[in-house]
Amino acid sequence: MFAAYATSRGHALVDRDLYLPRSWTDDRDRCQAAHIPDDRTFATKNALARDMICRAHASPLRFRWVTADAAYGQDSRFRRFLEDDLKLHYVVAVPKSQQVHGPRIEDRIRREAPPEAWQRLSAGPGAKGERCYDWAGALLPVVEERDGDKPTRRRWMLARRSITDPEDIAYFLASAPLDATLADLARIAGCRWKIEECFQSAKNECGLDEYEVRRYTGWYRHITLAMLAHAFLAAIAAQERERGAPATTRPISWTSHRARSAVSWQLTPRTTPHATTTR
Repeated sequence: MFAAYATSRGHALVDRDLYLPRSWTDDRDRCQAAHIPDDRTFATKNALARDMICRAHASPLRFRWVTADAAYGQDSRFRRFLEDDLKLHYVVAVPKSQQVHGPRIEDRIRREAPPEAWQRLSAGPGAKGERCYDWAGALLPVVEERDGDKPTRRRWMLARRSITDPEDIAYFLASAPLDATLADLARIAGCRWKIEECFQSAKNECGLDEYEVRRYTGWYRHITLAMLAHAFLAAIAAQERERGAPATTRPISWTSHRARSAVSWQLTPRTTPHATTTR
C-alpha cells in the first residue's frame, strides 16, 4: 500500500506499508521466519491507510485534501476520520451502490440530475493533454448534529461521465470548503491518478517492483530506497519545469443557492439558476 503527495509542482510517493492477511499474522512461526516484528498484528487496509494519512498529517508536508479509490471511499468510518479527526477535506470514489441519504448514488444521479447540471470540466492534465469529462455535482443536506448551525464545510455527491461513452459513469463523495466549486472537486478527484503515475515512473526509473525478497526487512529497504530515488527525480523534474512553466488559470463554475435541506445541483453559467430538491 502506498501514499502519494501531489501538488501543482509535482508528485511523489511518500509512504508505504505492507498488508499482511490473517493467514500470516496468525502464524507467528511464519512471521518469525520472515523477520516480521512481533508487535505487528493484523490490520485492515483501511486501518493502514488511516495510519499513513496520520503520519503524513504529523509530518512537515502540508495538505488539505485527500483522495482515495472506492475501497476506502465507501467506508463511512474512513470519511468521518478525515472530516472529524484530522479536519481534512476529501474527494473519494464510491461504488454505484453507495447509499446517499437513502437511495443509491447511481439512482439519484440518473433520476435527479437535470441535463444542465452536466458540465465539461478538466480533471487535470494527462499525457495527451487535459483529461476532460462531463461532471455533475450536488450539495447534500447539512447534518446539523455534526456540523452545527454554522457549518464550515459542505458534503457533495459527484458523477464523472465519459464523453465518448455516456454509460461509463464513476461516482464520488466529497467534503469541501464552503466556497468550493464543481471545477475544484473535479480537479481534486483527478489527483487520484497521480499515484498511478508515481507507480509507473517509480517502476520504470527506480526499480520499485524489481525485488526478490523473502523477509520483511528486505522488502521495506528496497521499497524505501526506490521511493527516495523517485522523490529525488520528481523534485529535479519540478525544478526544471519551473524554469519555463506556463501560467495556468483555474476554471470556475456557477453555484446555485438553496436552503440547507435541499440537494442543490451545480449548473453551468449559461443556464437559468434553479435546483432540484429531494427530501
